Amino acid sequence: MNGTIRVGNLFGIPFNVHPSWFFVLGWVTLSYGSGLAAQFPSLSLGLPWLLGLIAALLLFASVLAHELGHSFVAIRQGIEVKSINLFLFGGLASLGKEPKTPAGAFWLAIAGPLVSLALFGVISVISFGSGISGPFAAILGVLGYVNLALALFNLIPGLPLDGGNVLKAIVWKITGNPYKGTVFAGRAGQILGWIAIASGLLPLLMGSFSGVWNILIGWFLLQNAGRATQGARVQEQLANLTAQDAVMPDSPIVSEALSLREFVNDYIIGKPQAQRFLVTNDQGKLVGAIAVDDLKTIPTSQWPEISVSQLTQSIEFSTTVKPDQSLLEVVTLLEEQKLTQLPVIRDNGVLVGLLEKTSVLQLLQKRAQANPA
Repeated sequence: MNGTIRVGNLFGIPFNVHPSWFFVLGWVTLSYGSGLAAQFPSLSLGLPWLLGLIAALLLFASVLAHELGHSFVAIRQGIEVKSINLFLFGGLASLGKEPKTPAGAFWLAIAGPLVSLALFGVISVISFGSGISGPFAAILGVLGYVNLALALFNLIPGLPLDGGNVLKAIVWKITGNPYKGTVFAGRAGQILGWIAIASGLLPLLMGSFSGVWNILIGWFLLQNAGRATQGARVQEQLANLTAQDAVMPDSPIVSEALSLREFVNDYIIGKPQAQRFLVTNDQGKLVGAIAVDDLKTIPTSQWPEISVSQLTQSIEFSTTVKPDQSLLEVVTLLEEQKLTQLPVIRDNGVLVGLLEKTSVLQLLQKRAQANPA
C-alpha cells in the first residue's frame, strides 16, 4: 500500500502502518479515555487516557491477529505474504498471488473471521471467569465486542470484505470460473457500498453527522469492489489470450544475412525507428542484436558490402515465453521481474517476435472497441 510506514517484521512478514492509522489511534485513545474518565471518576489524572491508549493498541492488535490468520493460511498454501498493512479502515494482508483452488480461497478468506471469533471467545471466558472489575473489565468488554464485530462485519458477503472472498470461492466452485466469482462478489460489494452511503446520507440530510462513518465505509467498499471487478474482467481476458496474440506486429527483427544498406533502406528510413533490432539466422533463431547507433561506426560507402551479422552483438534474455503461453502468465512475469518486453520463442528456438506492455494494452483496447460492453 502506498504511503505506508515500515514498523518491522512479524513472523518474517513486513508490517506497515498507514498515516491514517495514527489518526484512528489518537481518536480511539481520546474518546475511550474520556469514557473511562466519566465512568470511573476515581482514576487519577492522565490514567484514563493511558488506559485509552492501551485499549486502542489492543484493538489494533486484534486487527493484526485477524490479518495474521489470513497470512498463516496463505503461507500454508505456498503463497507469499508481501506485507501486512494497518490503515484507517482496518488491516490488509498483501499476497503475492491468488489461491489455486476454490477450497484454498475459502479457507484463506474465512481464517481471519475465525481468529476474531476465537479471540472473542477467549476474552469472554477471561472476562466472566476471572472476576476482573473496574476499568480493566471495561477494556476487556470493549475488546471482546470489537473482535466479535470485526468477525461479523468482515463476513458481510461483498468484496473487499472476507465474506466477499467467501462468496467468490463459492461462486468459483459452482461455475468453475474464478473470475466470475470475483465479478459476482464485487457487484455485491458495490451494492453494499451504495446501501452504506445511502444510510449515511439520510442522517446528514436531517442535520446529524452520525452517518459520516457509514459514508466513508460505503465509499471504501465501492472503490475496492469496483477495482476488483474490473481487475477480474481484465484477468479473464488475459487468461483467454496467448503470448502470440500480443506480439508486436512490427517487431524489430532483421535477418543477419542483410547488408547494412538493405537494413537501413528496409527497416529504418521512413519508419518508426527502434534503437535496437533483434537478429535472426536463416532458420529464424535468435542470434543477437544490432544497435542503430553502431551504424555510425561504419562509413556509408561500405554499407552495401558489410552484413548485419558483422555488427551483431550477443544477447541473452533471462526470461522468454512460448507463443501458446497464457497472456495472464506473461503479464505476471512482466510485473514480477519489472520487464518492459519479452521475446516470444517457439519450442524449436524460432523467434516469433517481441511482446511489450504497450502491445498488451493495445490488444485489450482493440478487443474492447470490437466488443463494447
